[in-house]
Amino acid sequence: MSPPISILVVEDEFLVRMDIVDRLAELGFVVLEASNADEAVVILSENPELRVIFTDIDMPGSMDGLKLARAVRERWPPIKIIVTSGHRTVSEEDLPSESRFFPKPYRASEVAQAATEMMS
Repeated sequence: MSPPISILVVEDEFLVRMDIVDRLAELGFVVLEASNADEAVVILSENPELRVIFTDIDMPGSMDGLKLARAVRERWPPIKIIVTSGHRTVSEEDLPSESRFFPKPYRASEVAQAATEMMS
């Protein structure tokens, strides 16, 4: 049996973040969390075992989720990227290569399935 997939959830809305973190953990993922892109970069730097990042687009701080996704693709190419938004529709051209987009509201099971598929 392979080890659990580690995922970083980046979401500024506390209740939304808490819900997806709890649900992904229940589905067997090792979950870390950040409330903005700046925190996410620190966590990514300190946790080389991370394999997937799930980020909201609209967040306060020095960069939004799309800029974070591009930075992750550039600095940590093996990390899989899943982006979400309740306010924007994003096309594949807007995302870094090999990324996925889920509009809000999403199902945690769909996010988990996408992360698992991207890792195989």
